[in-house]
Amino acid sequence: MLDQIHWLAAVTVLGVLEQAYFFLQVIYARRLFGISPPKISGPPEFERIFRAQVNSSEYFPIFLALLWQAGLFFHQGAAAALGLLYLYGRYCYFMGYKTTSSERLAPMYFSAGVLWILLAVSALGILHFFLSHYVGLNVLQLLTA
Repeated sequence: MLDQIHWLAAVTVLGVLEQAYFFLQVIYARRLFGISPPKISGPPEFERIFRAQVNSSEYFPIFLALLWQAGLFFHQGAAAALGLLYLYGRYCYFMGYKTTSSERLAPMYFSAGVLWILLAVSALGILHFFLSHYVGLNVLQLLTA
């Protein structure tokens, strides 16, 4: 069983570490700009870092759900590779947003595209499971025949 999910688990841990890094960046920015919680406004430099972290946190549960569904129902290796691409895109998003708000756009579109691909392969994998398990129709066998 573990050999079927180890890549998904590794990408999940990397994602959690990335989120922790983003959280730490907000803490450092709060100290740098003298902004105590619960305040969330300040100089544009702080607000960009704060928004980048919040935006990344908002998408993280969606990413995790799609990563695991794609890995369990489609293919672990493909899902893990897409997961790494997503994490890279979010890192570029964070670093770009930290610099200027316009630098966030290309990485944002890239990571959103990866999420759409994860959604598609998840849906295909789940559809294949339902068709083969409940209807007895193996689409992969039909395609290769």
